[in-house]
Amino acid sequence: MTDSAEEKKIIIDEDWKSQVEAEKEEAGVNRDEADASPAEADSVSEGEHREIPLPPADFTTIVSMLATQAMLNLGTLPNPMTGKTDRNLPQAKHAVDLIEVLQEKTKGNCNPQEEAMLHNLLHELRMAYVASQGQSADEAGGEQKE
Repeated sequence: MTDSAEEKKIIIDEDWKSQVEAEKEEAGVNRDEADASPAEADSVSEGEHREIPLPPADFTTIVSMLATQAMLNLGTLPNPMTGKTDRNLPQAKHAVDLIEVLQEKTKGNCNPQEEAMLHNLLHELRMAYVASQGQSADEAGGEQKE
């Protein structure tokens, strides 16, 4: 029994060694390819960026991006970079105005779902803007009383 156990260890050990050798050879070949063609390496890194799923390039995505910008500036969403909620009402108003421009310029060219989305979104953003303006006025009034 001890002889067969030793043989199995030797076989396992040999398998491990051959696997390591194969990995070393593969790594060496990959390293040689990378050294030989840096332009190809750049295209690979660019390809990695392409693997990130992007939203569809459509009207809804444009409106959603502007709405997100408005919500960030209204302070209803935290800034993804800082994690803090910041309020910048002039920029929020500008984003809402841009959505309104899109609504006016695409009137008659949108399907019913897009029209409903624009109408509802603009209503919600305007209400949030008014509420945010009221909060700013309350905060300013509180600071003046002190």
